[in-house]
Amino acid sequence: MLYRLLSSDYPRSRVLALILAAIFLGLLCAPFVFPGIKALNVAAKVLVFVVLVASFDLLLGYTGIVSFAHTMFFGIGAYGIAIATSRLGATWGALAVGTGGALLLSLALSLAIGLFSLRVRAIFFAMITLAVAAAFQTLASQLSQWTGGEDGLTFRVPLWLSPSFEPFDEPFLGVDIDGRIFAYYLLFVLALVLVLALLRIVNSPFGRVLQAIRENEFRAEAIGYRVVVYRTLSSVLSALFATLAGCMLALWLRYNGPDTSLSFEIMMDVLLIVVIGGMGTIYGAVIGAVLFLVAQSYLQDLLRLGHEAAAGWPWLAALLSPDRWLLWLGLLFVLSVYYFPTGVVGRLRAAAARRPKS
Repeated sequence: MLYRLLSSDYPRSRVLALILAAIFLGLLCAPFVFPGIKALNVAAKVLVFVVLVASFDLLLGYTGIVSFAHTMFFGIGAYGIAIATSRLGATWGALAVGTGGALLLSLALSLAIGLFSLRVRAIFFAMITLAVAAAFQTLASQLSQWTGGEDGLTFRVPLWLSPSFEPFDEPFLGVDIDGRIFAYYLLFVLALVLVLALLRIVNSPFGRVLQAIRENEFRAEAIGYRVVVYRTLSSVLSALFATLAGCMLALWLRYNGPDTSLSFEIMMDVLLIVVIGGMGTIYGAVIGAVLFLVAQSYLQDLLRLGHEAAAGWPWLAALLSPDRWLLWLGLLFVLSVYYFPTGVVGRLRAAAARRPKS
């Protein structure tokens, strides 16, 4: 059963397997092990970004396509949920309509981008996708009657996913069970299913053709594969998974705006996470998302503690100021790239391969 779920793509490293197991258990038990609104928000964001980054890795790591339009599809998913629930009400039917409509729009746009742009070479395709993403963000800001403009849309979700829903009078394991907990576990199940689906895709014959195209596009074309078709299908699949990640984000936040899901900063975060975790490894999306988002969320708190502890040394206290958290985050990224050039997953797998077998 495990062989089928993982599509024979095992971690191939004991350390990596232990890290993945710890992440799985941590996310599974997050509402009870890490109490507090901030911790739950970080865990939910990790689930969303795991799907988003894994979908981008399908495009970049497995096919070798550099696209800056990925957050556009992420935003389409979030806006699909926001617009549908705002107009049709807080019902499961509205969620289905919003998700379905977002997937159809992403399918049409990704197919158009693939057919018209994937024939051009790397940097030119990247610039085209960047222009399309910027145009879509501007459009989302201007269509205020649908998207709420710069203010975005705040909406309600079905009662079972609302924080006001409290089915039990007594806490369970010291935690009050409400709709927020149900929403979190809905995201957990969706993230697990989507990551397993991506593992199946990249380890299928289709996924191996994508890797052959990444390694040598001309050779793949010469042996009979229609490169444009495979690259277009990869672009479409990546966009659809990113759209579902956007739907997950909207469900959790119950709000969406241009800066929430369409910001270019999100695209940069996705690129950083892919590099940190390891390109061409779905597992890298999981580890990279956890490392980056936990550092992004708690680095300021750690620096504040260090700043207070170093009060007797003004120069050190100034260096550890919470206002300099971006400096330290950048330094951590540089060090991770230097010591893990193939990402955390690549480094751990290489170390396991060098270890003599007993």
